Amino acid sequence: MSVSSSSSSSSCVFVFTCLLIICLITLHITMCAAKPKNNTRSPRQLSIGYYAKACPQLEQLVGSVTSQQFKEEPVSGPATIRLFFHDCFVEGCDASILISSKPGSKMLAEKDAEDNRDLRGEGFETIRKAKALVESKCPGIVSCADILAIAARDYVHLAGGPYYEVKKGRWDGRRSMASSVASNIPRANFTVDQLLKLFSSKGLTLEDLVVLSGAHTMGFAHCDNFVSRLYDYHGTKQPDPAIDPRLLKALRMSCPHSGGNTDIVAPFDVTTPFLFDHAYYGNLVSKLGLLASDQALFLDPRTKPLVQTLAKDKHNFFQAFAEAMEKMGSIGVKRGRRHGEKRKDCSMHIS
Repeated sequence: MSVSSSSSSSSCVFVFTCLLIICLITLHITMCAAKPKNNTRSPRQLSIGYYAKACPQLEQLVGSVTSQQFKEEPVSGPATIRLFFHDCFVEGCDASILISSKPGSKMLAEKDAEDNRDLRGEGFETIRKAKALVESKCPGIVSCADILAIAARDYVHLAGGPYYEVKKGRWDGRRSMASSVASNIPRANFTVDQLLKLFSSKGLTLEDLVVLSGAHTMGFAHCDNFVSRLYDYHGTKQPDPAIDPRLLKALRMSCPHSGGNTDIVAPFDVTTPFLFDHAYYGNLVSKLGLLASDQALFLDPRTKPLVQTLAKDKHNFFQAFAEAMEKMGSIGVKRGRRHGEKRKDCSMHIS
């Protein structure tokens, strides 16, 4: 009797905690509402000291913006990290994600693609502010692509993750097309086979896939990214059996099968949603992954052993993540005026 009561109490506390997190995030969003090419070529001459002479204070300048943004809008962290991922996977790490579509043009830019529709404005705002400050001190020197890479690293560290040196020397890309996005961005219901195929096309390995997925230790997803897991998994009219019943109950209370508040989001990491740590992997082991593509990493025998290893060793995860970010940050790098540009306004091509 006492055991049953204790179990029921524990379940209620878990559900209440999940709902509290979701409600707080939804409130924050409501208040802030105003707001296929082969890219696997190896990088050319990226270096840590690329701006050592031309703009030696670069990292301090960007850091002053990211630290302030993180204090005022903590969601800027996961928003900017996600922005970096979406940039690198489409056309390479060239800041093409930052370009705005031309008014009246039928050709939409990457940021306006359907798969990028829920990228948070705080990420774009971070880069806008950082670029403006850098331009005031080092005009025409630093690319938007390098600023985005530095800002993503800053936020990883500010949230409790590893600090790693960022190699620089990227130029900004001249091409940004919404039509290039869909085939290059992983989806919430991807299988491990689909994920491996996509990552491999970027020159990334199975280990890179599992490690970079650990970025979901921060950030949030809208209901439409996982609602099928809650009610009709793979057309079965039943929930995904690989989701913890407590999490299922909490998510169903916030995300109805149809209708509902489209602003509602849930954290990828239900245990420490605002910290960069290795709890994401422990969550997968405990059937607490939010997206089907996340939970699949624990279910698949090829990726399961690494998930289990990283769940037990934060230091190992941090070291591997830093290395994987450097590798991802080298995808499709542009160099020189023949291949790129250095925009003064990251949202607009140089005319």
